Amino acid sequence: MSTGLVDRTVAPPAPSRRRRTLSPAMILLAVAGLLVLVSIIRLVTDANDITSSGTTGAALRLAVPIGLAGLGGLWAERAGVVNIGLEGQLILGTWFGAWGAYEFGSWWGVLAGIIGGALGGLVHAVATVTFGVDHIVSGVALNILGAGVTRFLSALVFAGTPGGGVTQSPGLPPIGTFTLPGSGLLRDLERQGWFLVSDVAGILGGLVTQVSWLTLIAVLLVPISFFLLWRTKFGLRLRACGEAPGAAESLGVNVYKMKYLAVIISGGFAGLGGAFLAQVATSIYREGQTNGRGYIGLAAMIFGNWRPGGLAMGAGIFGYTDALQLRSGGESVHALLLLLAVVLVLLGAWSLYRGRRLQGVLSMVVAALAVVWYLAADTVPDEFVGFAPHLTTLLVLALAAQRLRPPAADGKPYRRGEAR
Repeated sequence: MSTGLVDRTVAPPAPSRRRRTLSPAMILLAVAGLLVLVSIIRLVTDANDITSSGTTGAALRLAVPIGLAGLGGLWAERAGVVNIGLEGQLILGTWFGAWGAYEFGSWWGVLAGIIGGALGGLVHAVATVTFGVDHIVSGVALNILGAGVTRFLSALVFAGTPGGGVTQSPGLPPIGTFTLPGSGLLRDLERQGWFLVSDVAGILGGLVTQVSWLTLIAVLLVPISFFLLWRTKFGLRLRACGEAPGAAESLGVNVYKMKYLAVIISGGFAGLGGAFLAQVATSIYREGQTNGRGYIGLAAMIFGNWRPGGLAMGAGIFGYTDALQLRSGGESVHALLLLLAVVLVLLGAWSLYRGRRLQGVLSMVVAALAVVWYLAADTVPDEFVGFAPHLTTLLVLALAAQRLRPPAADGKPYRRGEAR
């Protein structure tokens, strides 16, 4: 049959039960309500860092590598390949990004990081698509391989260089930043401490002040990915491979080719996230600096229900909590307990209204415990502060797990000719 027929025929099967979608007006209303709630919490707790421009800027930088890893997972899983190897591809991206920046310059380092991650994606594609290796086994092996290969390469390249060694690179050249006009006015409004106005000014100020050009590219990749995957023929074919590969093949789609492309692109996204970590977040490569961000990116993708917008929100939540524990530590996380309690009460009330009694009661119980903890202490232990971002990820996944729908053929083995 003609290859073009798939553009009219193959589409992801509809879920058995129609889901409600949020309109733009409802989303804006929810964001406005959250801003009001956060502003009230800031006034009550006097924890000014929860909406400061410094926290917002740090949250954006911390969210970017997680979001890029999540985008990588999204591309692979939409084609039906589970990419647990995102952590290993991130590691490869950090090393190759640092090496490229050190040898040739900052933007060459970005390109080298993408290539390093894409090579990891290629290894994963060969193992899973061509040889039919279990996707989880291949991904875990790739994570181990990434850590070992970068240690070996560091011993060859960085050992003996000024400031470098087996576990780190020398300092790396910076990537330029930009600041939008009006940032000074936003800083002035933030200093006033006014209800809501200063909070909005602080959040916006962090998003427009000294932003790396690589951050801008990473943010733009979210809508670009949505457009390519949901508004083009190429994206339709790729998603068809993750939903019904046998049907896609019967209509002329080269399923192996699409899966290979998706997993290599997936690795490239993760490699870009690794290059960002090395060049923007720290300006140096250090062994272990990914710190599980590949797995967290995968969790953000699941939280986002395999969609770019939800993925970006999940990455932002983790980046925000990570930024809070870096700025004012226990005080900011202590204020977050009260915010968490209010949010859980609202979610619990909604769950009870929808008839989900167990989920509603559990939300109310956890909210009560958070309030008791908040009232019983003036701060939180340093050990909990460091664990707060990971705990937030677990809570977000638990709350989001009720309405998830992965691609129908995600992680399932496929062999050419199955449709016949």
